[in-house]
Amino acid sequence: MVVNPATGEDICSVVSASSDDVREAIHNAHTTFESGIWSQASPLARSTTLTRLARILESRVPDLARLESLQTGRVIREMNAQLSRLPEWLDYYAALLRTRQDFVAPTQGKLLNYVKRVPLGVVALVTPFNHPLLIAVKKIAPALAAGNSVIVKPSESAPISVLEFAEMATAAGVPAGVLSVLPGYGVTTGTEIVSNPLVRKVDITAGTKTGRALGSIVGSNLVAFTAELGGKAPLIVFDDADIESAVNGVAFASFVASGQTCVSGTRLIIQEKIYDQFMYRFLEKVKGITRRMGDPSNPQSTMGSIISHHHLERIESMVKRHTTGNVLLGGSRMTGKSLLDGFDFSKGSFFPPTIIENVHTEDELWREEIFGPVVVVKRFSDEAEGVDLANACKYGLGAGIWTNNLSRAHRVAADIEAGLVWVNTHHRNDPSSPWGGMKESGIGRENGVEAFEAYSQSKSTIVNVASVEETRQNDDWFGDDGDGLVKRYG
Repeated sequence: MVVNPATGEDICSVVSASSDDVREAIHNAHTTFESGIWSQASPLARSTTLTRLARILESRVPDLARLESLQTGRVIREMNAQLSRLPEWLDYYAALLRTRQDFVAPTQGKLLNYVKRVPLGVVALVTPFNHPLLIAVKKIAPALAAGNSVIVKPSESAPISVLEFAEMATAAGVPAGVLSVLPGYGVTTGTEIVSNPLVRKVDITAGTKTGRALGSIVGSNLVAFTAELGGKAPLIVFDDADIESAVNGVAFASFVASGQTCVSGTRLIIQEKIYDQFMYRFLEKVKGITRRMGDPSNPQSTMGSIISHHHLERIESMVKRHTTGNVLLGGSRMTGKSLLDGFDFSKGSFFPPTIIENVHTEDELWREEIFGPVVVVKRFSDEAEGVDLANACKYGLGAGIWTNNLSRAHRVAADIEAGLVWVNTHHRNDPSSPWGGMKESGIGRENGVEAFEAYSQSKSTIVNVASVEETRQNDDWFGDDGDGLVKRYG
């Protein structure tokens, strides 16, 4: 059963794929791949289909945004903004198919060595609840563009939009067996999918614990693995930053999607000279967010719910058992009525924006991903200390810097151990921009040419272009001139 986490009401029931369903779907995907109907289709044909799919998706954005809001509890204005950009991923990879070029390697001798990219085969995508359709499309677009057959296991908490997308793909002309969505639980359906020996690549977005578990299975099968995992993004605000811009940017970084993103700004590091001024304005900003929380379907509502009661209890438990720091705002689940529209928070899984000051770097709240609207705050003196605090974490996915010093911006960005560093902004995403983490935040990259190449493999074809006479003279390994060949090729 898929539940609206903002109200606790059932939305619909979705049947989990059985073991037989998984095996049949993967077998069909493999057979379809071998048939060549998609894997050997011309780049132009695949590009045209992806462009059609982009236009169909574009026409469905308002309906899909409402659906995403229902199944995730996120506010409708977030989902309208996010889903309106999804066609860009399909358009980008459609364009890449039309413009990318294979190459000729500078191989020595009279040899023509041309290198092409060919698809991998059946690829499996495991996607999360926080951005159900966004993250699915980010993976599906390059996987389809490269010519693979694709199996998607969406989150059991929010599978509906991905199922809808599969129907749109069929309408756009993606052949049967090329894109299949298998709903179910990660420990059963997900494990079945990634364990299947016909799967040649696994791409997941999940927590680091899940990444380790699935990665061990994938490794034993000797197949490709991409994993976008946990995060604990630092936000460094220097004393030369524009305060108003920094306050607005930090609020967005920390509380969009109710803090349920892997790049959520959860560790706020402020230079001591502006600490009090910044915190005063930041607290006022966050109070305003809390006052205007309400029904997620209300366009005026600022922040939605947590994905489930289970996750709500986990967040609250982590906050309650912290051993250091002072809770300045929030800290407990919301149970009253909205000041904005009278919405009853007690029916759903709502946690307010929460700010905790002076947490030690050894505290669980500093070290572990909370995946909720909870920010811990520390002050720093100089640039070196700010960078040290930012890097004092096992994760390295995203980070944000606020400064008006151009040299400092580039210097600090280079020193921060993260795959994504934003300067005077946060959480900006584009289909052309590689997205992925360092340290325990993952392996590989989404987006851009890197993703396309990760869903394909190079194939060299080497052609002897020498004349027959030259070939007879130079390539008789076991002839009288064998020693000469040894010198040339040895």
